[in-house]
Amino acid sequence: MKFEHFALNVPDTRAHAAWYVAHLGFAVARQQTEAPYTTFLADSTGRTVVELYSNPNAAMTDFPSQHPLVFHFAVVSTDARADRTRLEAAGATFFLEAAQPDGSMLIMLRDPWGVALQLCQRAKPF
Repeated sequence: MKFEHFALNVPDTRAHAAWYVAHLGFAVARQQTEAPYTTFLADSTGRTVVELYSNPNAAMTDFPSQHPLVFHFAVVSTDARADRTRLEAAGATFFLEAAQPDGSMLIMLRDPWGVALQLCQRAKPF
């Protein structure tokens, strides 16, 4: 088997998806224009896809109240500190910066809806 996608029920799919497209470089792979506004976003490789939707009949995770280690998006960054600055200007909030023993830099932010977003500047990329 191979990974197809993971999904998140979020309060405002359209705004959330637009932010990820504008600021993370994700692309809309498929989108529903009526409620629940299901939107599939692909990363720049097209290899990893996240599905966002707004379904009030299902529980929505209270991301702002959870520690980022419970759930987070992790994205590749070639300059994590510059990306931190850029994303904070776009509404993200800083949580933690952690230099790793191997020379990697990990920066944890929260997107404007509180979903944890980790910037991974790896000394040795996967």
